[in-house]
Amino acid sequence: MIASFLQFTEEKLGQAEKTELDAHFENLLARADCTKNWTEKILRQTEVLLQPNPSARVEEFLYEKLDRKVPSRVTNGELLAQYMTEAANDFGPGTPYGKTLIKVGETQRRLGAAERDFIHSASINFLTPLRNFLEGDWRTISKERRILQNRRLDLDACKARLKKAKAAEAKAACEGDAVPDFQETRPRNYVLSASASALWSDEVEKAEHELRLTQTEFDRQAEVTRLLLEGISSTHVNHLRCLHEFVESQTNYYAQCYQYMLDLQKQLGSSKGEIFSGTFVGNAESTSPPPAATSPPAVAAATLPAVPTIPVVPTIVGVPNTVAESVLNPNEVKPPASGTRKARVLYDYEAADSTELALLADEMITVYSLPGMDPDWLIGERGNQKGKVPVTYLELLS
Repeated sequence: MIASFLQFTEEKLGQAEKTELDAHFENLLARADCTKNWTEKILRQTEVLLQPNPSARVEEFLYEKLDRKVPSRVTNGELLAQYMTEAANDFGPGTPYGKTLIKVGETQRRLGAAERDFIHSASINFLTPLRNFLEGDWRTISKERRILQNRRLDLDACKARLKKAKAAEAKAACEGDAVPDFQETRPRNYVLSASASALWSDEVEKAEHELRLTQTEFDRQAEVTRLLLEGISSTHVNHLRCLHEFVESQTNYYAQCYQYMLDLQKQLGSSKGEIFSGTFVGNAESTSPPPAATSPPAVAAATLPAVPTIPVVPTIVGVPNTVAESVLNPNEVKPPASGTRKARVLYDYEAADSTELALLADEMITVYSLPGMDPDWLIGERGNQKGKVPVTYLELLS
């Protein structure tokens, strides 16, 4: 251990040689590190996407570490649905506002349930495999890499020890080749040099033996680590499959949300004219004079099913109310000389009354606006048929 530490320090200081791994092995190491780093980032950001609340993420993390089941949490959509339903009960579920709150609240509840299913599916099919790689395969790879690093340091230390022993042996041999002084009965320097040469020869043999053993252990560990690193390709294949499943879950989630909102828009669109019409009629009746004192044009204006935000045009005796008549009888409306446009119908629409035009998805119609009309509505024409159509159901073309 001490020899490995000294070897590592000397390598960092540039005072010792380092055994280099082959280029393929280095590429495998770089690829593994890249996989680990990006997997961590994708995992963390996906967790943020599925649960934006950091406190909730910490709570879920603690439950997982304690190996306890994460408690079910109400989604934001479900909580909004609860508030809307309670508000509708207070305002009156039979009122136009109460009815609409109930409809919107039910859609929000369905959106929240869809979100819950998506989070559950994404956690199982995408987040769990990523965590398993980081907490399982990657930990094994990191452990074997540390062992390989220690084996390499031991190998380099043995190489350095053998190099020093050979240098000392060569130096002792050179000193032994010197001509001894035979004037002495027992030449002391000759005896010492011969003894040192034999000693260093033994040291060289011992160092070579340790080097062979260390090289064998290093090669074996390098092969184990190489096999684990090559398994990163299988990890990529597995993560690719999980990514497809994540996209499929997300696609299904957004498709559900779109369908729920489409259904809600149809419900609100079909009742919008009725709700505002009822409100207008009530206001008109409460502010109109007694029937006996009402002139014929004024009676007609008071009983018309008005369009939202259309102002009540003051009636002048003997002058027809053109705006009211246009809204009441779309079939009698003349298209303007300019300002007509083509429009493509986005989805089916069922006419609420005779003043509206029923629509079929993907059909082409001609549309135009009249002075004083609600900007959410247009006059639509299809052949000889004519009536009001909601703008939200159309794609206006140039």
